[in-house]
Amino acid sequence: MAPDWRAQASCAGEDPEIFFPLSDSASPGDEAFLARTICRRCPVLLVCRSWAIDHGEDDGIWGATTAAQRRAIRRARLGPQK
Repeated sequence: MAPDWRAQASCAGEDPEIFFPLSDSASPGDEAFLARTICRRCPVLLVCRSWAIDHGEDDGIWGATTAAQRRAIRRARLGPQK
């Protein structure tokens, strides 16, 4: 994917505030729900998600994932801690 993947994102023309909700609610009508709905139709969803995970993005909705989901993915990648 080209470095300008963000220009191809479905969220490019949306209000950025939608993607930084106060809660991660999954209820229809909530900003987090709306953000994930926009993400799910995005042609660069997987690139966006990978970027956010790889760069430790702990705020907002990226690639249809919440910060908590991305932290869990990073922990799973690290494997069991000894």
